[in-house]
Amino acid sequence: MRLFAAVLPPDDVVRELAVEVDQLRGLPGADRLRWTGRDGWHFTLAFYGEVDDGVVEELSARLERAAHRTGAFELAARGGGQFGHGRALWAGAEGDLSTLRLLAERAEAAGRKAGVPMGEHRRYKAHLTLARSRDAVDVRPYLSALEEFTGRTWTVAELVLVRSHLPRSGVAGEQPRYEAVARWALGGAG
Repeated sequence: MRLFAAVLPPDDVVRELAVEVDQLRGLPGADRLRWTGRDGWHFTLAFYGEVDDGVVEELSARLERAAHRTGAFELAARGGGQFGHGRALWAGAEGDLSTLRLLAERAEAAGRKAGVPMGEHRRYKAHLTLARSRDAVDVRPYLSALEEFTGRTWTVAELVLVRSHLPRSGVAGEQPRYEAVARWALGGAG
């Protein structure tokens, strides 16, 4: 299974962000980007890649412990940024970023301890991918538009293990499908 740990924004936050993204999609050159679907919007904490079925139980147990050791916290989508000279356009976050980072570190450690080859550790950068491109794209107009965006604050109350189903049809524009396979309440989130 292709898996990752994530924080999923609630529906009302997704709807609010969708209004902003609809405006971005109206900017000149927006057709050069592959826009991600709303149901794919998430803040990835740790990416595990292909995980053997036999490892999923251990990974899940470790993620459950990580969730219980981390209290609920406040988060909001805010601003934006890019990776790879416009190859990825994303919305950023504000709020209790230190707890978000801690949860990401614990999710990564859970993978390592469960035997998932995690690759090189990178400093966590909270982001929710809005669009991608195979080629470098000048995303400055989108970043300028996102600069003023701040979504409503919500309480992050759970850690989610998500399965990613990659497109297989070869149809242009087909999006990956995401399926929550497990959810754990954060420590302070009853």
